[in-house]
Amino acid sequence: MKGGVNFAPPLHFMALLLRGDYWVRKYAHNREGYAFLAPWLLGFILFTAIPMILSFYFSFTQYDVLTPPKWIGLKNYIDMTKDPRLHKSLQVTFTYVGLGVPLQIVFALFVAIVLHRDKPGIRFYRGIYYLPSLFGGSVAVAILWRQVFNKEGLLNQLLALLGIEGKNWIALPETALYTLIVLLVWQFGSPMVIFLSGLKQIPKEYYEAAMIDGAGKTRMLFNITLPMLTPLIFFNLVMGIINAFQAFTPAYIISGGTGAPVDSTLFYTLYLYIKGFQHFSMGYASALAWVLLAIMSVITAIMFFLSRFWVHYEE
Repeated sequence: MKGGVNFAPPLHFMALLLRGDYWVRKYAHNREGYAFLAPWLLGFILFTAIPMILSFYFSFTQYDVLTPPKWIGLKNYIDMTKDPRLHKSLQVTFTYVGLGVPLQIVFALFVAIVLHRDKPGIRFYRGIYYLPSLFGGSVAVAILWRQVFNKEGLLNQLLALLGIEGKNWIALPETALYTLIVLLVWQFGSPMVIFLSGLKQIPKEYYEAAMIDGAGKTRMLFNITLPMLTPLIFFNLVMGIINAFQAFTPAYIISGGTGAPVDSTLFYTLYLYIKGFQHFSMGYASALAWVLLAIMSVITAIMFFLSRFWVHYEE
């Protein structure tokens, strides 16, 4: 149409969209793919997407599960600023993450470097060192850990052989959290395996050139090995922090579900569980869950921003 706007193509396209056979023809050739995708998509919608939407809605309500939710706006989030147990749980969780994750990464890297050598039976030892990561988050290991660190536990028996009087480590506020940190460090198998794969990817020519230049093992570690592993260190650090923030089972089992002694093992997730499933404050618990998501998102974003200054990629 001269001197005006031609609406024919848009109208023709809209007519196609309104026709059912258009969609049939468009997606018929992919029906097998959608059929295979359907179970995962259905599970994602039912068990992830819908619960997240409901949780976000409940975070703005007063909801005790037994009665219909009552809209209260931002009251749950405002009440968090006045909740001393929440502040204590944040302190405990940040201590757990801040000490446990770096120690786990360092220990995993040390073991990976030791197991990187080609020695007889080395695969067997790699499997043995990986086993704690398979069972470390289970209820059984948490119960075992409680037995190791109690008054008559294995640790105190070993100390008694050295003439040292032990303590009830899990019953003292000043030591209870550190037993959980040790448990976190003990689960170093997954980052160790990742470090092992990274060590195998470092070209041997780099070490040979460094040896020709007279570099020792310590210098090669800090000038070759660690810089080449910084992407994997960053990955393990991010994943370790996210997993540590979500830790629940060890604190629940060792403290009996209360955060005892004196809230020294009151993880954020444990406090969320207490508010939601013991006090039936599901609205407040939903708000806690979204604040935890926000905390992890901010920390992850900061880490990605800082990674440009210390993570080195080969290209």
